[in-house]
Amino acid sequence: MKNRDVLLGILGGVALGVVVGVLLAPDKGSETRKKFAHQGKDLKDNLKNSFEKWTDTIADSVDELKAEAEELIAEATRKYREEKAKFEEKNKFEEKTEV
Repeated sequence: MKNRDVLLGILGGVALGVVVGVLLAPDKGSETRKKFAHQGKDLKDNLKNSFEKWTDTIADSVDELKAEAEELIAEATRKYREEKAKFEEKNKFEEKTEV
C-alpha cells in the first residue's frame, strides 16, 4: 500500500503542477496549447516510468515471496519425511516386540 500511495502522490503533484504552470503562463492560445501538448507528453512519460518502476517492485516482491514459500515447502517436506520415518521405525520395533 505504501508504494501505491507514494505513486499516487507523485502523479497527483505532477498533474497539478502541469495545470497550474500552464494556466498561469502569460502566453497566447497557440503557445498554451503547445505547452499543454508537451507537458501532457511529459506527464504520460512520467506516469509510464512510475508505473514500470512500481510493477518491477511488485514483481521483485512476488519473486522473493515465491522463493521463501518454496524454501518453507522444502523444509516442511523434509521434516515430514523425517517424522514419518521415525514413526514407521517405531511401529516396526513395536510390531517385533509384540510377536
